[in-house]
Amino acid sequence: MAGEEQDVKVTKPSETETSKSNEVTIETAKVKRKQRLLKEAAKADKRGVCYLSRIPPHMDHVKLRHILSQYGEIQRIYLTPEDPAVRVHRKRAGGFRGQEFSEGWVEFSKRSVAKRVAKMLNGEQIGGRKRSAFYYDLWNIKYLSKFKWDDLTEEIAYKNAIREQKLALEISAAKRERDFYLSKVDQSRALSSIEERIKKKQKVQQELGATSELSNNQQTPKVIRHFPQTRPVADNARETRLRLSKDILARVFGGSS
Repeated sequence: MAGEEQDVKVTKPSETETSKSNEVTIETAKVKRKQRLLKEAAKADKRGVCYLSRIPPHMDHVKLRHILSQYGEIQRIYLTPEDPAVRVHRKRAGGFRGQEFSEGWVEFSKRSVAKRVAKMLNGEQIGGRKRSAFYYDLWNIKYLSKFKWDDLTEEIAYKNAIREQKLALEISAAKRERDFYLSKVDQSRALSSIEERIKKKQKVQQELGATSELSNNQQTPKVIRHFPQTRPVADNARETRLRLSKDILARVFGGSS
């Protein structure tokens, strides 16, 4: 009937239906990703890589791409930085203070283009404007057959791992040397402190000995007092007896005469 409100029931999707839709979405994403990877792999198979054994001074990846892009489409460029020790030596000698590179790899979109560029440019003058820093430099470029960019990345990763391992060994050796040096410094400090304490103790003992000798020399001589001693009573009695006996005898014998 008109004017009467009708109840509308809204049904929510169940958990199983939601999970199924999510699984379908995930599977679709996986399929698309797989197709994209297959396309990238097919394109990568058609690419070609050229190797440059020497990079002219003052040249970087931007300038190299600008020069080589006129021969064909370039995908990626990798340049190996020079040895840091060489760069430091060059700076001290007053040379170029920027970053230079020792070797490089250039990936072209087509294998045929990479072959043609390597064959055409190898050993030729880079040219360009006469004021350019690369005008008199020569190309040292070679096409790498059956070489992929993944091989380069694996080689770079391997070299980096070796470099990090060597660096870790050098750091550990330096730490051991530092710890040994610090331990020796601590030992020398301990020994020096012991020697100082011994010297101070000997100095104090010497000062005490000198003061004791001085005090002994400055002491006044001891006064020995003599007190009159009375003779024992027994000795007095004996002398008295002797004296009496002599007097008596003298009187006796004297009176009789």
